[in-house]
Amino acid sequence: MVGTDQPSPWWSPARHADRRPFLMARSAITRVVRAWFDEQGFSEVETAVLQISPGNETHLHAPRTELTSGDGTRATRYLRTSPEFAAKKLLAAGEARIFEFARVFRDRERGDLHLPEFTMLEWYRADASYDAVMADTIVVIAHAAEATGIGRFSFRGRMADPFTEPELLTVAAAFERFAGIDLLATIANGEGDRAALAAAARARVRVTEDDTWSDIFSKVLVEHIEPYLGQGRLTVLFEYPAPEAALARTKAADPRVAERFEVYACGVELANGFGELTEAAEQRRRFAADMDEKERRYGERYPLDEDFLAAVAAMPPSSGVALGFDRLVMLASGALRVDQVVWTPPAGET
Repeated sequence: MVGTDQPSPWWSPARHADRRPFLMARSAITRVVRAWFDEQGFSEVETAVLQISPGNETHLHAPRTELTSGDGTRATRYLRTSPEFAAKKLLAAGEARIFEFARVFRDRERGDLHLPEFTMLEWYRADASYDAVMADTIVVIAHAAEATGIGRFSFRGRMADPFTEPELLTVAAAFERFAGIDLLATIANGEGDRAALAAAARARVRVTEDDTWSDIFSKVLVEHIEPYLGQGRLTVLFEYPAPEAALARTKAADPRVAERFEVYACGVELANGFGELTEAAEQRRRFAADMDEKERRYGERYPLDEDFLAAVAAMPPSSGVALGFDRLVMLASGALRVDQVVWTPPAGET
């Protein structure tokens, strides 16, 4: 017999009634955003969830499964962490403007801002600079706020006006302003100087012997930079250091930084965009290095998707961005947690 002190399930009428205003806001935002992409000439796509590789970044973790064919042959597949690999294959195939409300999966991530299964709104423009998708992102966020009629976003005591012109801030300027660190002085030939960053950051964060340059960078970013971003208005944090380029190309005028940006509101990261890398050899090198580090840390590595690497070489110059749709709905609806704005929370999560 279930005790009376046990919380009712999320599908109980009372709990659903509490969540329903947030869910109605989600529907309204979805309609408005879809209409905007349609007006801009984008095609909505649906890409496969099961992938040969779920993504090849060190700290991204994906659920794994096995498929069995009619003859009993078994093949490992992963639930995607992003639709990026499939979307870039479509760019290589000739699609020019595409977007997707994609269900994606991240293991080892839980909290008010994280669910193991969530919706990522991702879109790409062929033959466009990353300034173009940066501008798109600001418009999409404003449309979400208009759809709910909210005047400003708020989260954990922080507020941001989604209609005010955003703050544009380079990562290097942010490190100098909030942490007193000359970040670019710790980068040479596209690589981070671990000793130099450790010396500069030791007074600000705890640095361990096992920390890499990227580990120290992330600690400073999370502890001393992100809490100040998106205060009063949105912040576009751009020109990420080359060691954190991921799938972005480095900037021609300054190879110490990459064409990567993130958008913040109320200290919450909403979007991550790139001027897309189209050099397959460089992408392979980055993936291999990240998988080596993943294996060192976590004892696992994901395979490389050779079809994707071939598509990288074939795709046109492009820009793209991934936006956490659940987080956007949370801010635009006034919810306190992302699980309040999803129709059915992942099994066992609430």
